Amino acid sequence: MAQSTAKTPAAYLKELPADRRREVARVRAMVRKHLPAGYRETMNWGMITYEVPIERHPKTDNGQPLCFAGLAAQKNYLSLYFMPVDASSLARLKAAFKTAGKKLDMGKSCIRFKRADDLALDALGAEIAAVPVDKFVSYVEASRRR
Repeated sequence: MAQSTAKTPAAYLKELPADRRREVARVRAMVRKHLPAGYRETMNWGMITYEVPIERHPKTDNGQPLCFAGLAAQKNYLSLYFMPVDASSLARLKAAFKTAGKKLDMGKSCIRFKRADDLALDALGAEIAAVPVDKFVSYVEASRRR
């Protein structure tokens, strides 16, 4: 699938085939349910993103808002990007997926899936809920100092 030029999350979902739309919408609903106050849902980088508004944290490396999470339909899979993954959150996710009998297919911050049922949604929701904006900004700033 080519990178989307949709201007809103609703427009992005509308351009997806029905089966992929349903799965992305399910994961989007989970993210929105658990998303701490202060993040903004928007479209950026051709996907649905959950960002720290640039007004809240203007000092970024690329002049773009800090991306906390993202949701995209790729050519062969769907992706949930979760940027504040560290060793402890990765360990919790691995354990939760194992307990749920699911396979965690994850790159550095990209969790690949075909269906929402492939994910340990409760565990992902807990990880998302555990990172308020101030904590994420501190995480980003600390990583830049390293």
